[in-house]
Amino acid sequence: QVQLVESGGGLAQPGGSLRLSCTYPESRLPVYNIAWFRQAPGKEREGVSCISSSDGSTYYADAVKGRFTISRNIDKYTVYLQMDSLKPDDTAIYYCATQDQMFGPPVLKADAYNHWGQGTQVTVSS
Repeated sequence: QVQLVESGGGLAQPGGSLRLSCTYPESRLPVYNIAWFRQAPGKEREGVSCISSSDGSTYYADAVKGRFTISRNIDKYTVYLQMDSLKPDDTAIYYCATQDQMFGPPVLKADAYNHWGQGTQVTVSS
């Protein structure tokens, strides 16, 4: 089991920003895709963003495109999700996830990911 640890969640006002972090084990080579998902109360888990281990390409759900930015610091074994222009609809538990397949498909489908963090709560409210 690969341990992923999310941090950075909290309360933000509409229009505000938060930055989430997902730290993975130092022993894990940066050849596995990492993605962010979120789940709001009463809703299914949905893909938010993914960063490809092959070439660093980034992918976003339409709902967050232009507002969220995913990035990776290999030296710090961390993937970030910068969230700007937050909306109340962004309120959810945010999870990071990674695959077992090296250089796997950078998709935003939960069943393509094998290991999950415990989640961090993001609440957007005035």
